[in-house]
Amino acid sequence: MKIKRIAVLLLALCMIFALCACGAKKDDEASVYWLNMKPESDEVLQQVAAMYTEETGVPVKVVTAASGTYDQTLTSEMDKSDAPTLFVVGKQSTVNTWGDYCYDLTDTPVAKELNTNAYNFYKADGSLASIGYCYESYGIIVNTALLAKAGHSLDEIKDFASLKAVADDIHANAATLGFDAFTSSGMDDSSSWRFTGHLANMPLYYQSVDAGGWTETPATITDKYLDNYRAIWDLYITDSAYDPSTLATGGYDAEAEFVNGEAVFYQNGSWEYSACSALGDDNIAMIPIYCGVAGEENIGLCSGTENCWAVNSNASDADIQATLDFMYWCVTDPEASELLVGTFGVMPFTNAAPSTNAFLADANDYANAGKTTVTWVFNLTPNVDNWRAGVASALNQYDQTQSDADWDTVVTAFVQGWANQYQAANG
Repeated sequence: MKIKRIAVLLLALCMIFALCACGAKKDDEASVYWLNMKPESDEVLQQVAAMYTEETGVPVKVVTAASGTYDQTLTSEMDKSDAPTLFVVGKQSTVNTWGDYCYDLTDTPVAKELNTNAYNFYKADGSLASIGYCYESYGIIVNTALLAKAGHSLDEIKDFASLKAVADDIHANAATLGFDAFTSSGMDDSSSWRFTGHLANMPLYYQSVDAGGWTETPATITDKYLDNYRAIWDLYITDSAYDPSTLATGGYDAEAEFVNGEAVFYQNGSWEYSACSALGDDNIAMIPIYCGVAGEENIGLCSGTENCWAVNSNASDADIQATLDFMYWCVTDPEASELLVGTFGVMPFTNAAPSTNAFLADANDYANAGKTTVTWVFNLTPNVDNWRAGVASALNQYDQTQSDADWDTVVTAFVQGWANQYQAANG
């Protein structure tokens, strides 16, 4: 009986070994392993992977990290012998952590397909660590049907001066038209982030450009572009149906105002497309946030992402090449890119399928036309909640009077508040 048990055990071990051997990757077999950070896209990515394998014979495995666990999952998977060949490096701090694992994507076919470099991250030696494969955008959403009813068109608006001229005319004739220029700029917590975060990005962005592009949070900022911030804020709160002195109390619903045809302009992002699409794609558009900075006629929308592809430099040469080939196919194959755009919203590649989100399509059109993408510098704000709270409080005070003295309070909250929060965060 003992001999029989040993024989059975040996047979079982042989069968397990055979099964493992059959399922194991051969040394000379190229494959792709994509560690995905977007759970909502998993089903589509599995479909795309199967399509590529059927078309090329190259195995593609997609593993999706659970929401909020990507960093931990990446650390765990990179320790394995069969590590991801394609992963996400979407912050400069992540480049600092994973840079040694990032294959230099400079001059690769997939990188040459990009229509902007705004979402790329680089290592200290200048090599291209990762490239953005999808993004979100924000700007000023326009009801083009109402704009036309007011006797104007998008072609007129090229900079702050032309935006102001159009908005001033609409506001002056609001009673006759039955609608105003801008929706409410409520400063309660459900709305103020649009102005202390997204709008505040404009002066921060131009400071970053002057400095050659921030890669980390600066200890201090200046007031150089705060007159421009004031100009666009004044336009928002003046050319509107709502008394600026009431904005602090909140209770406004700018989205509903826009969708209901009460205003032509509404600052918000591509995530508003679902609500705004009720007006019809032919009646909505998104334009840049103009604030009077020289050269602003050459900017596009404010766009950003943390969804950036990196290729594992520690993978075999065959797997690296297979991964690069797969990436190129994803952004150039009509069927594959259409599926991916359907789940990602937009992809910043010249030959990718057009976005079905009208606002992201506008962002891509600006990029394809050579307009400079305004990056999300506000992501570098120190102690972001505390800093924004200080700016919001100062804006609320300013809205009561719109005086120079109260604007000085906004400047202090912006500039000194930044230094204070940087010190608090960094010691």
